[in-house]
Amino acid sequence: MKPVQAQALKDILETQQVAALGTLHDGEPYVSMVPYALLSGGRGFVVHVSGLAAHTRDMLAHPAVSLLVVAPPEPGEPVQGLARATIQGSAAQVLEADPRHPEAKRVYLARFPQSEPMFGLADFSLFVVEPRAVRFVGGFAQAMSITAETFAAVMGGGA
Repeated sequence: MKPVQAQALKDILETQQVAALGTLHDGEPYVSMVPYALLSGGRGFVVHVSGLAAHTRDMLAHPAVSLLVVAPPEPGEPVQGLARATIQGSAAQVLEADPRHPEAKRVYLARFPQSEPMFGLADFSLFVVEPRAVRFVGGFAQAMSITAETFAAVMGGGA
């Protein structure tokens, strides 16, 4: 991955706040919207979700998930050329006793301070999606797949 591509990937993930979350729901693909925050060094995407939501039950039953983050459209540019990243990973619930919980909560609230009251609701919990592979499309004819290790290097500044 070239430095310009690495920076473009990092920029999309750091500036966008919403991902499409793909889960397996009753044996069928299911896509929903989740706000996300990033753990340092590309170690994971943090989502805070309600136990009432189908995607939460899906992640508990089938941890293999996918996230899609898309750059905003530019006026006059074809939408097919939008930069985007698809993250394939494994979702794990991060309960308060989990050593990852303090950092996950901190990064989520740093990005979404208005969601602090939801941490007082019993049905909400944090999940971390740990990347296994990333597909980055930087525009037309600029697609590449990278490993979790390369992703960690990109997000940690080592790319």
